[in-house]
Amino acid sequence: MTTEPRQAAERRVKDLLELVRALPPHPHLATLAEEAENLGRAIAAFHLEGIRFRMYNVDRMATHSPVALSVEVMDAVADIHRHLEAAGFHTRSHQAP
Repeated sequence: MTTEPRQAAERRVKDLLELVRALPPHPHLATLAEEAENLGRAIAAFHLEGIRFRMYNVDRMATHSPVALSVEVMDAVADIHRHLEAAGFHTRSHQAP
C-alpha cells in the first residue's frame, strides 16, 4: 500500500465534508457528514473493514440522497473510491457486472 493515494483519499474526505457542510441543513446531510468523518478515521487507522463499510455508506447516501447534491460532492465520492483502490484498499464487497 502506498501512502500518497491514501493521503489523497483523506484530503478528498475533508473536501467532501466541507462541501456537505456548506449545503443547507438537513438530517440526511448530517448523517452523510458523520459517515464521512467515520470514513476519514477508518482511513487514518488503516481499518480495512471500516473503510469498506463506511465507503459503502457514504456512496449509498450520496447516490440515493433525498437532497440534491452537487457534481462536486459526487466527484469527491468518486475520487475517494479511486484513491482508496489505488492505495490497495478494496472499497466494494463485490464487483459490479
